Amino acid sequence: MRVLSKSRFKLGLECPNKLYYTGKKDYANKKNENPFLEALAKGGFQVEELARLHYPNGILIEGNPWDYDATWNQTQELLKEENIIIYEAAFLNKGLFIRADILVKRGNNIQLIEVKSKSYNSKDKNSFLTAKNIKSEWKPYIFDIAFQKHVIIECYPEWEVKPYIMLVDKSKKASIDGLNQLFRITNDANGRTGIKTLVNSIEETGTSVLGISNVSEMVAKIENDTYSYGNGLTFYNAIESFRNHYLNDNYKNWETSFMACNKCEFQTTDEDKEKGLKSGFEECFIKQHKWGEKEFKKPKIFDIKGMHFTKGIKLFQNNTFFMDTLTTDDIGYKEEAGKLSNTERAWLQIEREVKKDETIYVDKEGLREEISNWIYPLHFIDFETCTAALPFNKGRRPYEQIAFQFSHHIFRKNGQIEHANEYISNKAGYFPNFDFIRELKKALEKDDGTIFRFHNHENTILNAIFNQLNESEEKDKDELINFIQSISHSTSKSATKWKGKRDMVDLWLIAKNFYFNPLTKGSNSLKDLLPAVLNKSTYLQNKYSKPLNDLSITSKNFSENHIWLDMNEGEIINPYKKLPPVFDNWTEEEIEQSISDITNINEGGAALTAYGKLQYTDMEKAEIDELTSALLKYCELDTLAMVMIYEHFKELIDSI
Repeated sequence: MRVLSKSRFKLGLECPNKLYYTGKKDYANKKNENPFLEALAKGGFQVEELARLHYPNGILIEGNPWDYDATWNQTQELLKEENIIIYEAAFLNKGLFIRADILVKRGNNIQLIEVKSKSYNSKDKNSFLTAKNIKSEWKPYIFDIAFQKHVIIECYPEWEVKPYIMLVDKSKKASIDGLNQLFRITNDANGRTGIKTLVNSIEETGTSVLGISNVSEMVAKIENDTYSYGNGLTFYNAIESFRNHYLNDNYKNWETSFMACNKCEFQTTDEDKEKGLKSGFEECFIKQHKWGEKEFKKPKIFDIKGMHFTKGIKLFQNNTFFMDTLTTDDIGYKEEAGKLSNTERAWLQIEREVKKDETIYVDKEGLREEISNWIYPLHFIDFETCTAALPFNKGRRPYEQIAFQFSHHIFRKNGQIEHANEYISNKAGYFPNFDFIRELKKALEKDDGTIFRFHNHENTILNAIFNQLNESEEKDKDELINFIQSISHSTSKSATKWKGKRDMVDLWLIAKNFYFNPLTKGSNSLKDLLPAVLNKSTYLQNKYSKPLNDLSITSKNFSENHIWLDMNEGEIINPYKKLPPVFDNWTEEEIEQSISDITNINEGGAALTAYGKLQYTDMEKAEIDELTSALLKYCELDTLAMVMIYEHFKELIDSI
């Protein structure tokens, strides 16, 4: 039985064509959901269970979630009661189907409560709205609620339905320790994800960290089209159109666009094609633009990094799809003194891809000047962190940063490389940040050598710990704060301003400003840059194709005979692909793809998901040890990868 559910409705709002491809096993889908991984990454199941405690004595609609008639029939029986609370109430009418998180019925007065693990600040009166519309980040959620209200009223026209959204409130603090651990995530043999709740009442959870907002006014403005989704469809027309096309399994033939198609999940990789999977993305362009094999092989404007999206939208609207037709004016090309601008990088990418030129670009003088300022020994650090919807400890806020792991490599002037330090906290319910910073201080305070990070993350985390220390009663807080200020700089949000004498050097920014490797396809991600660098550096190939015991390198997690660099048919095997999976049958790349849409991250998703598993699930010691070992190996490679990139840069400036 096909039904237009609320998740399908939201998918249609992104692009109606997706309704034709979704759920079909013969089409590739980068967003195939794994509820267990999602639960570990964002804590949605835990928040939902906490929300239910706010509305006790509710009845849960259980059974096969795909048996729409059965769940609808159960709900109808319960709704014969004058007053009742239902969890996961089901409503089905003419092919429209929804499950309401919490439904409170008092006669014909209905509270429809949507529960989300997304955070907001209840003290901010402008959390949801701009001057003219709903903020883009909130549109999927509020339109979801509007759709739910519509389906309910189709089923019960006499009801007065008031919609609410219950969210995690970042202005509140937990009043008990171990709030997070009261809701244990389970994953049964059939792959179903659930929660084991260790409390029976809301009072046992202390002061709630959830907030609730009445969104009736916003929903009313969606219904009368004062607020639009931005896709040209009115609310009720969208529902009828999506219902008709999805139930009849018809392709909508919705017009392609730069923004929607660029992010389309129905695109195929080479691996997908080997499995015989089809591409919804390609089918759209075949049907609408008559593309053939030749067009699909050409470099496209979708893939250009560094070009502002408004330029891409304009080019697409003018039917300019391919890099080989572009001029510098098309991308708004502009040079910047002393470094590569974003548009210079974009043009380098365009030129190299059009000409199939794989030669690297390097500003040797700029790079040489930067390197001349660095002080040996060089220190390379990487942090692994997570944020939890429900705090671990009393006095902590939702989604506070938790720093649970770091790795530290030292590169000495004589070329010796040492995996000098690492830290990991794998204890459930423990707030590790202050131990983390103490161990980092011990690792870095022995000399004045230059410290490297990759992108903004480490500096952001140090700022967060700075604020946490300020609010703490730690005996050594002043000493730790001084250390943080010595190796970092304040962010724009910080009330206190500083820039440390040893402020970390951003190796990501160095690469972005002075180096371009065509093999990265314009990406500056560490996991894209490392294999690209290895493929271009004969020095690194010769060095790292030897076992560790033949190199002047120490390791805390790999054996003496471990070889970092292997070849396959003349191509370098990405060292990250040689690491063990964090979970059974789930590689790091697969985890990143599965949760990227819900966490808004590009890297680090595997680590935070693994940490979530340590925190919220019941595990045997052997499994904890195995997971911890995998995390340590990933983090060690992150800092060694930075060392390798530095060695490549040094190789380039030393060459004539």
